[in-house]
Amino acid sequence: MTVASYRVSGRGQMALPAETRRRWNLFDGGEVEIADLGDALVIVPASRGGLRSLLQEAIHDAGGYALLADRVAAGDPDLA
Repeated sequence: MTVASYRVSGRGQMALPAETRRRWNLFDGGEVEIADLGDALVIVPASRGGLRSLLQEAIHDAGGYALLADRVAAGDPDLA
């Protein structure tokens, strides 16, 4: 996983490096989806099925929603 810092302009804009745009095929107004998680932003190229698709796949790969919910509740009883 690569982590990078980007400066946001006064107009709320930021530029992705050319290498990142090439990797994710983000050319000429390519679209991204942004999820605001409260203390983090997740930016995902929209052409890859979007955030909903990525989350569904991750939940499935982790054993399903019920299993994940049980794990979270076991780690933090206030969430049960």
